[in-house]
Amino acid sequence: MSRKGNPYDNAYVESFFKTLKVEEVYMNEYRDIDDAWDNIRHFIEDVYNKKRLHSSLGYKSPEQFEKEVILNMVA
Repeated sequence: MSRKGNPYDNAYVESFFKTLKVEEVYMNEYRDIDDAWDNIRHFIEDVYNKKRLHSSLGYKSPEQFEKEVILNMVA
């Protein structure tokens, strides 16, 4: 369990939330809470997981990385 106020205990989560805020939340004005949730959901599902390249995955999207792992397991 991470200690309160220590971002080094959960660096991956801290990095994700920084990306979410910088690339989605700070770039938009939402009409209401439902609009915010819809846009954030779209960002996570369609941008972060499918299009955005991640250095920790060899500069591949999580979707592409997962496909390659599955193909390597089958082969």
